[in-house]
Amino acid sequence: MSINITCMAKNKKVDVPADSVYMNLLTDFGFKKIFSDTELLIDFLCSLTSVQIKEVHYKPTEHLGDFKTERKAVFDLLCTNEDGEYFLVEMQKAPQDYFADRALFYTSFLIRNQAPKTKSWNYKLKAVYFVGILDFSLHETEQDKEVIERASLINERTHESFSDKLKFIYIQLPHFTKELKDLKTNADDWLYCLKNMDKFNNKPAEVQGRIFERLFYIARTDKLSDKEMETYNKSILEYNDVRNVADYAKRIGRQEGRQEGRQETLTNLAIKYARKGMNIVEIADLTDLPIERVKEILQKMN
Repeated sequence: MSINITCMAKNKKVDVPADSVYMNLLTDFGFKKIFSDTELLIDFLCSLTSVQIKEVHYKPTEHLGDFKTERKAVFDLLCTNEDGEYFLVEMQKAPQDYFADRALFYTSFLIRNQAPKTKSWNYKLKAVYFVGILDFSLHETEQDKEVIERASLINERTHESFSDKLKFIYIQLPHFTKELKDLKTNADDWLYCLKNMDKFNNKPAEVQGRIFERLFYIARTDKLSDKEMETYNKSILEYNDVRNVADYAKRIGRQEGRQEGRQETLTNLAIKYARKGMNIVEIADLTDLPIERVKEILQKMN
């Protein structure tokens, strides 16, 4: 099946072929489309955590600090379960400096915001889970090929849990290399679909269960409205741009020093997006550059 989808960017028509029956779930649109479905989200979270979840409640994805001058945190997806525990799910397409620090920064908002503003409190916290879906390797060592990295607060002397209220789960998709015949767990099925959905023409028989019937139904491109298709098309373009930047930065980094090459590439991409008419916030989100840095780049352009 071949679908021609069209994106409008500042009155310029761009035709992009889509060869798959199903969406790319690593795009912003695909990610939000499937995980806006509560059944899919619950099954995905249960497959990665030891928490039994019966229902989820979506929360606003923007959290602010105590003061207006504090930096805000914007999450991809935030929800709580029936016990009030928090689940923050982030999709990250390209490597970012201090990504683990960024995850800690984001989760700190969810810890601090549990304190009531108008009454005394005994400091009993609800658990906060950070789930990072990474389209890159968290660590650069060739020997480290773990698919799912888990981190929590551990007592260094006893190596036992110090607190179960803050947990990090990093899914490194490039390390997931299982074939259909090798899938054994529900988590395996989810990771395989996340990584390969847009390559399917039909749901593979090896991926079983009602929840995956639902996933494949919702992910069909022919179920999208014209407006949704336009948004999805734009999301594909953005995804490809980010991946190309990441790949280019990696090559440049080997030759001229990773950090210098990556920053130059991101600067050039920011200029490209500005010329397309994107605003500062959109450019910062797509390039992972700080808003102040984007402002500097645009000022130099002018």
